Parts: sequence; structure tokens; C-alpha cells
Amino acid sequence: MKTIIPVKSKKELKAFIDFPHDLYAHDPNYVPELFIAQKDLLTTHPFHKHSSLQCFLLYDEGKITGRIAAILNNSHNIMNNASDGFFGFFDCINDQSSALLLLQTAEKWLKDKGVKNNIMGPVNFSTNESCGLLIEGFDSPPVVMMPYNASYYPALLEGTGLRKKVDLIAWRFTGDNYDDRSVKLMDRLEERLKRNEITIRKINMKNFKQEADGLREIYNKAWDKNTGFVPLNDEEFDYQAKDLKLVLDPDFCFIAEQNGKLVGFGAAIPDMNQIQIKIRKGRLFPTGIFKLLFGKKKVKGIRILLLGVIDGYRKMGIEACLYGNIIKSYRAKGFEYAEAGWTLEHNDLVNNAIIAIKGDPYKKYRIYEKAI
Repeated sequence: MKTIIPVKSKKELKAFIDFPHDLYAHDPNYVPELFIAQKDLLTTHPFHKHSSLQCFLLYDEGKITGRIAAILNNSHNIMNNASDGFFGFFDCINDQSSALLLLQTAEKWLKDKGVKNNIMGPVNFSTNESCGLLIEGFDSPPVVMMPYNASYYPALLEGTGLRKKVDLIAWRFTGDNYDDRSVKLMDRLEERLKRNEITIRKINMKNFKQEADGLREIYNKAWDKNTGFVPLNDEEFDYQAKDLKLVLDPDFCFIAEQNGKLVGFGAAIPDMNQIQIKIRKGRLFPTGIFKLLFGKKKVKGIRILLLGVIDGYRKMGIEACLYGNIIKSYRAKGFEYAEAGWTLEHNDLVNNAIIAIKGDPYKKYRIYEKAI
């Protein structure tokens, strides 16, 4: 007998966060999310001040077999003059009726909240957070802050009537697919930019607060045309910047500016999933914190997390120079790989910049939608 309940208690929230650990117990590519981070995301994140969500747990004969969150992002609807809802934090056993029940429950909650148009997902709040369902590239673990799911998930979601909205691409660089030709191309582009008084520099960590204030404006302007984008308010951006500062290496964060005006930036962070994959059930205590702290120096990969250029400065080669500088740094430090992503499948400007420096499109994620 299948039963679905709304998550209300601390015990139920703990079960909601922990369910994937049991579901993927025998999957060598699964990386557990840190419990403290997931709890914070679901309870105290600034998102909850302007929007809402409801988590649900699916039980079958007393055992948890699935989970989902129905998400009402008011910022998205205001910005797009829409009446849409999202679903996220979706995990389920390989059973079509279970997946259908989870989606129907999320749809009903959203309808009761007044949603009239579409349900989209998986999206954990917005595209500013983890989003997309892995549809290609199941042979390796995800990098930091990227989602992961079993290969049967696409069929489950499509079996509920969901259809493709957009695909997201993750690109990989390794030591043997980055050559001198792409370096020389980037150097020529930088020289051309300098003639237009555009320079590329590293972030100043000693003046991080002021740098972050400038980057917030760039972030909201550079991504405003992206499918599903919702601008971050000051509190949300500061929340994310505070976390990123803990792991940010200035050698992997570059800013493009023209006469002191910030026009673009690119930032990468260490692939902490290399360590996190070894932290049982995402618990930092009692021993997980030591694995995280002492393992940081052993990390040999990065994820290019953010890269954007404001309107009016695109198609000048800035994107390729930002990517290229980050890749040069990772090679100089002896790192083994870098992932850039995600990028929208139809963002030819950025995708061509990545292709120019030998990026390999090795994983693909999908955001689905359906009318409700």
C-alpha cells in the first residue's frame, strides 16, 4: 500500500534528506550531499522569505520509496509574468506508479497554491541552485554542486507526461585535450581586448566584499536571458558568496573590466566531491570534517561554476579569455581535469568559446515541463 505524506517534523525532514543514501547505497558514482547544507537549504535559505515549498515522502509497506518537493518560486513568476511551479529533490525507486504518485502530489500542492500554467523540474528552487536530470554521462561521479541520478530516471519522468524543456551541457577538459594552439588563440584575443581597454584580472580576495558587490550586478545582468533564470536578491547573493569564499582560489576567479567597469567574470571552485564521496551519509561529524579539511589539498579537479559577460560586451572574445585563463591556472597547478558547466544547449556564443579551447561535452542534463 503506497502512502504519501507531507514532511512536517524534524524526524521526517531527516528521513527526506537521507533517503538517497539508501537508494544509492551500491552506486559507486553517488556523492552524498552534506546533511547540514541540505537542512539549511530546506529550512533557512533566503529563498524561504519570498517563496515556499513542501517536501513529500512516499512510503510503501512502511518503507520510504520516494521523495519530492513542490516549489513555488514567486520571484520566477513575478519576473516572467507567469503562473508556474517547480518540482525538485526528486528521488524514487524504479517504479512508474511511484513516480506518477509523487508528481501528481506535487502538482496538486501547486494547484492549491494557485499555479495555473506549468510544472517544471527537477529544479531545486531555481536555476541558481542544483537543477536538471542527468540523461547522458552515467559512467562517472558528478562534480561539486552538480546533480546525479540513476539511469532509469528519464523514463520514469517521461512516463508521467513530462517533456523536454531544455538541455544543459557539462564540458570536460583534461590534460591531453588542451593544446598550445588554443593557448595562442586566447593570447591573441586578450591582446585585441586590451586595444579596447578591456583587461582580465584575478579577483582581489583582500577586498572581497566590494568585489562581490560588483559581481552581483554582473551576475544578474549576464544571465538574465537564460532559460529559467531568476535574479538573486542581495541576501541570496551574499548567502552564496559567503559559502563560495570558503573554497574560492583567486587563481580560478577572473574579472573582465573596461576602465574600472566590471563587464564579465568567470569563477571555478575545487571539485570537493572528490572528498565528499567518501563522507558517509554526508555527516561531517565525528570524522567527516577531517576528511573534508585534510582532503582539500588532494583535490585534482575544478568546476567552472560561473561565467558571464554583460550585454554589449559579448562576441568580443571575453568568454574564451575567461575560460582560457582558468584552464591555464588549473594546468599550471597540476590539476588533472576541469568541468565547465552547465551551459544551455542553445547558447552558441558560450558553447563555441568552450569548443575553441577543446572542451568535451561529456554529460547532459534535462529540465522537463508539462501543463497542469
